[in-house]
Amino acid sequence: MPDILITDDERDIRELVGDILRDEGFTTRLAANSEECMNAITEEPPALMILDIWLKDSKMDGIDILKHVKRENPEIPVVIISGHGNIEIAVAAIKQGAYDFIEKPFNIEQLMVVVRRAMETSRLRRENSALKRKDVSASDMVGSSTAFRSLKSHLDKVTKSNGRVMLTGPAGAGKEVAARYIHGNSNRASAPFVSVNSASIEPDRMEEVLFGRETEGRGVEPGLLDEANGGVIYFDEIADMPLGTQSKILRVLVDQQFTRVGGSEKTRVDLRVISSTNRDLPTEIEAGYFREELYHRLNVVPIRVPGLDERREDIPELALHFIETFNANQGLPLRELSDEAEALLQTMHLPGNVRQLKNVIERVLILGEGTGPIDARELQGADTTETDDDRVVLSGGLATLPLREARELFEREYLLTQINRFGGNISRTATFVGMERSALHRKLKSLGVVTSTKAGARVAHVEDTAAE
Repeated sequence: MPDILITDDERDIRELVGDILRDEGFTTRLAANSEECMNAITEEPPALMILDIWLKDSKMDGIDILKHVKRENPEIPVVIISGHGNIEIAVAAIKQGAYDFIEKPFNIEQLMVVVRRAMETSRLRRENSALKRKDVSASDMVGSSTAFRSLKSHLDKVTKSNGRVMLTGPAGAGKEVAARYIHGNSNRASAPFVSVNSASIEPDRMEEVLFGRETEGRGVEPGLLDEANGGVIYFDEIADMPLGTQSKILRVLVDQQFTRVGGSEKTRVDLRVISSTNRDLPTEIEAGYFREELYHRLNVVPIRVPGLDERREDIPELALHFIETFNANQGLPLRELSDEAEALLQTMHLPGNVRQLKNVIERVLILGEGTGPIDARELQGADTTETDDDRVVLSGGLATLPLREARELFEREYLLTQINRFGGNISRTATFVGMERSALHRKLKSLGVVTSTKAGARVAHVEDTAAE
């Protein structure tokens, strides 16, 4: 059970406070000086500290201990007590991060109100940390393709080490999922996983966000490196980190310590670093946008995360995984994929990779038609979609048919589109598609396409008795 550490140089006071708290059901430890206090924190960080501001025969006074605790264990609430209290000492303690200040001789009821409130704060912080760790362990790697199995094999090899990993691959491929998989299967799995989105933090705030800050008015404010202490810090899109911050991160990697913005004392951290990028970092280095030494420090174990175009056979499995996830987390319908929808997903152009596929599935579940199998029409795919490299990706309606039927369907829809495009003018249509007019007439007849006048315009449609 999380305990309360009571530090006071007056034996009667610390034992009295200890007895009172034990009578209320709390577990306590006692310390008579700064050395005993620091040893107790090192042995097992408490849930709450009650700390005398004046400590006789000690190397550190209460303010010194408070500064150290807020630097190394910022999640621990500290209640300051003193028999020589005045408003200046109280303000100084609060500025340095104290939870509250109580003056001796204190009222027992007042003490208990503060202690219960502080313990509730401590409990909420622990629960929040536990929820973050639970979220990390819930990160799933989904797939069975050759490319996926190769990726997972590489990830498994680095989980038990402490080496720095550089994940590369296109945007949306799942680099953060891979990073969380490494963490969740490592000996740091019970420690924090802190993600730093290098692209979303303003460059002039990057150092403050990472290292925290110390000010006269607010005392110590921890940064993301504090939060990640003992666990993993993940730098997402590391190429977007400002050059000035890159040099300071390099020092952290070398020394495993840093100085907060506005501070003067160094803070030690124990971190595993995982980073990712969708850019070519050697090119960024040549252009002067990325520090070569930092690249070599981060790129100890390079692992490439493939995009969906390299693992299309995983798409149905991923889609079903997202359907189950949205059902569990948002209550969206638990639907299956029709064969046509599955084929369309596997042939769609998805430059956003896994992230885009997830968005497509969520949109279909929100806007879709009922609870039956997802139909290809719900995926809003056209028959053909032109891609950046001039390929044509087929829709599910064509992708699931034999060649002869697919060709006939394509020709029918294509010619219908062109005839209607030219207002039913067969001559113009024949010229555009590169056919003799008589040949076009024969093709239209064989496909069951006829033209008629409708609302004053000639349009083409398919006869009900179209030839097969």
